[in-house]
Amino acid sequence: MKITVDRNVVEFQPENDQETKDLEQLWRVIVDCARDNKKMVAIGEYIPQKKNLARFVIEGVPGGKTEPSPRIAEKDGTYYCPVCNKYINVKKGDPIPYCCGKVMEPVD
Repeated sequence: MKITVDRNVVEFQPENDQETKDLEQLWRVIVDCARDNKKMVAIGEYIPQKKNLARFVIEGVPGGKTEPSPRIAEKDGTYYCPVCNKYINVKKGDPIPYCCGKVMEPVD
């Protein structure tokens, strides 16, 4: 996928059939011709030397289902899903939930 940034305009240009299908799916989730379009908001950090992956959450689209994991919270705190950006408060002794197939991470 070729990505071009010109000031406040970002262009995505697919370079194969799968990327074209993926971009079309993203377009259909974000663009609503009859109502307001949704926004993509960055999650976490993008440091290519650490992990060459950028994550975004689409505002207004529900995230994954949370389920208990075998990990137990050692103290009260807030945990978040690095995939869908869902936040949840967990009390000491409660299981830390799974969300989007991953154990939620503590907010620092």
